[in-house]
Amino acid sequence: MNIDRSTPMFLPPDLRDWVPQDHLVHFVIDAVEALPLSQFRINHRGTGSEQYPPRMLLALLIYCYATGTFSSRQIEALTHYDVAVRFLCANTHPDHDTICTFRRENKALLQETFVKVLQLAAELKVVKVGTVAIDGTKVLANASKHSAVSYERAGEMIQELTLEVQQLVQKAETADSTPLQDGLSIPEEIARRQERRTRLEQARRVIEERARDRAQAEQAEYQAKVEARQAKADRGEKVGGRPPSPPDPTPGPKEQYNFTDPESRIMKAGTGGHFEQAYNAQAAVETESMLIVGQQVSQAPNDKEQLAPTLASIPAELGRPESVLVDSGFYSEAAVRTTEATGNGTSTGTTVYAAQGRQSHHRRVSDLEVQPEPLALPTGASVAEVMAHRLKGSVGRQLYRLRKQTVEPVFGIIKEVLGFRRFLLRGREKVSLEWTLISLAWNFKRLAVLGMRAKLAANC
Repeated sequence: MNIDRSTPMFLPPDLRDWVPQDHLVHFVIDAVEALPLSQFRINHRGTGSEQYPPRMLLALLIYCYATGTFSSRQIEALTHYDVAVRFLCANTHPDHDTICTFRRENKALLQETFVKVLQLAAELKVVKVGTVAIDGTKVLANASKHSAVSYERAGEMIQELTLEVQQLVQKAETADSTPLQDGLSIPEEIARRQERRTRLEQARRVIEERARDRAQAEQAEYQAKVEARQAKADRGEKVGGRPPSPPDPTPGPKEQYNFTDPESRIMKAGTGGHFEQAYNAQAAVETESMLIVGQQVSQAPNDKEQLAPTLASIPAELGRPESVLVDSGFYSEAAVRTTEATGNGTSTGTTVYAAQGRQSHHRRVSDLEVQPEPLALPTGASVAEVMAHRLKGSVGRQLYRLRKQTVEPVFGIIKEVLGFRRFLLRGREKVSLEWTLISLAWNFKRLAVLGMRAKLAANC
């Protein structure tokens, strides 16, 4: 066979002939066109540059995120050499600045699209929010942990810089002092140290504000524990354990501030015990369809207080889930009570299934055997006793097995297959926007697998 790369085509190519009919790009284009969206913000550059249809840019972002390309420069490059992307863009080539600006300024549009595509899936009977599994995963911030400083170290450095400024001032006042190296001047060195000291002082103020806010947020839980202990004592019951400690508004010496992305946090990541500069990305995954039905980003290094906000992120249009599955990191008595009961004490219709301790993924021989149903709980059982009783029952055991095979694979595919391990944007608001986009891209990818394109065509 003779390979000829120099003879031009006699007719212009039709890109539709080069993209298979079952390709993901067709579903992304059809679904975006079918959604009733209204929150578009277009780029107003004022330079005479080309303007692109907002739906095309939205579809471009969703498709590229769903196929593992996140950088605006790399997306721009795909519009030139990737056949599916060229087809999506109709042989136009949005530049990376246009793509980045559209992504950054359309948070409302991405949130609207996230809700509308789930509504459409519900209408087509692809998803029904009955049981959801909630979990969190650490995603690296666009900042190095080496750009962070602790509260204690910041104080030490402020003292060092103050002393150095004093030494430089004294050196400037001494006429016969030893000169500095070539290219260095005393005024510039003083200014540089003063600027650094100002930034460190600001870092300490931010850490102190965080500590006060944390103490204020923990005050209600502390008060509830005190009242619960007092109620037990009033009933003549034995009150064991140490009394709860009041929240401390003083920052710990190791609390961190990052100069590159101040809103990110040092978090323990993985099972190896190492720490990374990261955000805590949360997702609520419906167990049958494996669609992400709720998502949010937290700055908290653990999941203890993330059950309620992640559950609240599920669009009200989908209804409230009947069962919520979480691991032990989410469990607290306050979180369970808040989820299962309203402010006036009535039931919300949602039941929480939370492990009380770390559970192994390995199934022992005893786990394969039929387990007897647990005895009925005594009146006045604690929340912890109720939760343990639920997981021992056949219904609870069957439901809780779904957690490991639902939300954990979603995170695994997003990180390992798509390669999304680090946010490109900085600041919690922009990071939340990007997590919405990756969740949206996952849902499009998953809906295509579930055959929603055929259902969408039949519905239209």
